Amino acid sequence: MKRVAFVFKSAPHGSVSGREGLDALLATSALTEDIGVFFIGDGVLQLIPDQQPGLILSRDYIATFRVLPLYDIEQCYLCAASIRERGLSPERTWVLDAKPLEPDALCEMLHQFDVVLTF
Repeated sequence: MKRVAFVFKSAPHGSVSGREGLDALLATSALTEDIGVFFIGDGVLQLIPDQQPGLILSRDYIATFRVLPLYDIEQCYLCAASIRERGLSPERTWVLDAKPLEPDALCEMLHQFDVVLTF
């Protein structure tokens, strides 16, 4: 079975990329158990809790990331440099329990996957 990585690089609002990625991730979980999820660049913003997308007439899907452990998706990583660049702290509360990694370690982890899908 191939190892599949999902990379979220876009902000949660302003495009449907994050929602489409989450839908693809949940669908893929029915086919394989070896899935990794990476949040890089503006993708780290996908995991900030208590967002109010309704105020900009957007759909709220961010809380759905909380269910990933129920689908046995436990390999979740945040780019520590991306967190710092956005003035956030890795110790803050995130929607999903994801491990912050420095870029070199994140890249090394990502290269362990056979297929990489970017959203």
